[in-house]
Amino acid sequence: MTVNGFDQIFPLGEKNDAFAQYFIGQSYLAPLASGSVPVSNVSFEPGCRNYWHIHHGTGGGGDQILLCTAGSGWYQAEGEEPVSMVPGTVVRVPAGTKHWHGAKADSWFSHVAFITPGEGVSNEWLEPVTDEVYGELPKNGATA
Repeated sequence: MTVNGFDQIFPLGEKNDAFAQYFIGQSYLAPLASGSVPVSNVSFEPGCRNYWHIHHGTGGGGDQILLCTAGSGWYQAEGEEPVSMVPGTVVRVPAGTKHWHGAKADSWFSHVAFITPGEGVSNEWLEPVTDEVYGELPKNGATA
């Protein structure tokens, strides 16, 4: 699917208005599968990122899996170096990990995301990723 010259294999989806308050910039959400493990394609316009957040869960639940399918983006856990995500990059975010993810400043970015099922699965939204923190990341699609 091509949108604004951005090619990806999954639908762009609708503007992610339900969660817009937790994003800087415009994101899009395309549900791909429902049921006990809902799977969605999340797309980010250049520079768009979500707020710091934590997925909670016990009994093996609450881990987030991110699979980059198009474009180029960032994943960063608190206290760790940012990880450059390009198509084929897979990140497992253990439950309880404070983190954020989003597009690079000069690229659209899409990832398929899901949360492992288990007990007490929830999401806690925290503070925004500031322009200062985001501005320190490498530019022009460079890797960390």
